[in-house]
Amino acid sequence: MALTSEEVLHIARLARIALTEEDVRRFTAQLSGILDHFTALAAVDTAGLDPTAHPLPLSNVMRDDLVAPSLPQDLALANAPRTEDGYVRVRAVLE
Repeated sequence: MALTSEEVLHIARLARIALTEEDVRRFTAQLSGILDHFTALAAVDTAGLDPTAHPLPLSNVMRDDLVAPSLPQDLALANAPRTEDGYVRVRAVLE
């Protein structure tokens, strides 16, 4: 499927990208080539195949979430430059 220069310019306008004439010629050829690949994929007979998100069966590999003792508050705040009422004190971002 060959794109026209006008279609490439329209896509560039939608993406808010400024293109030179050389860019338009280059992208017209490149985008047309990409669409040709999709045309070839669309020609593949997929009747009777189940849709898949991944070709291999995957399972979650995260470890169990177990309760464990945490760092005491005084040790957690020991290296903070400023603290206040048991919390780390930071400069105001918004005024």
